Amino acid sequence: MRVVIADDAVLLREGLVRLVEENDCTVVAAVGDGPSLVQAIAEHRPDVSIVDVRMPPSHTDEGLRAAVEARGKVPGSPVLVLSQYVEVEYADDLLADRLGAVGYLLKDRVSEIAEFMDALRRVAGGGTVLDPEVVGQLLVRRRRDDPLRNLTPREREVLGLMAEGRSNTAIARKLVVTEGAVEKHVRNIFTKLDLPPDTEQHRRVLAVLAYLQS
Repeated sequence: MRVVIADDAVLLREGLVRLVEENDCTVVAAVGDGPSLVQAIAEHRPDVSIVDVRMPPSHTDEGLRAAVEARGKVPGSPVLVLSQYVEVEYADDLLADRLGAVGYLLKDRVSEIAEFMDALRRVAGGGTVLDPEVVGQLLVRRRRDDPLRNLTPREREVLGLMAEGRSNTAIARKLVVTEGAVEKHVRNIFTKLDLPPDTEQHRRVLAVLAYLQS
C-alpha cells in the first residue's frame, strides 16, 4: 500500500512511518499540517492516509478538516483518522459523505500492531473502521438525540404509517382500531415531538420528517 501520514508530532510521525514500512507499505509523504496533507493526497492519490485529528495552528480539528477537504478533491480517498480522545462530532463529520473508506481509531490502538495494520488495510479496501469506544459513544448520542425516544411502540407504528402517506382513516383500518384512537395517537405524537398547532407549518409533514431523520 502507498500511504500518506499526517501528524505534527515528529516522533509519532516517524514512528508511524517506520511501523507501516515494516509491514510492507510505502510512505509516499509524511507531513505535519493540514494544507500539506491536502496537497499530498491530491498529488500522490495514496491507497490510504493516516491523519491526526489535531494539528497546527489551533490543534483542534485541523487534521480532520483537511481530510474532509482532501476527500472533496479526491472523492473516496481512504482516510484513517487517529485521535487521543473520543470526539463524536469528528466521527460524524468523517462519515458524513457516506463514501466509505474511512476509519476513526484512538491512538492507543496503534500499539496493537496487527490489529492496527488490519484496520489500515480494511480502510484502504473501502471499508469503514470505528474504534469500539467511538461506536459506543455514537450509539449513546443517537439514543439521547433521537426525537422519537419518548414515543410508545404504537405511536411509532402510527407515525410509520403516516410516513407512508396514509390518512387517519387508512391507519385505523390497517391497525384495526377506531379512527378516534388514531387521532389520539397522532395528538400524542405531535405533543411528544414538540409540534404545537401552527398555521405556518404542517405538523403532519414535520412529524414525518422527524421520523425519516431518526
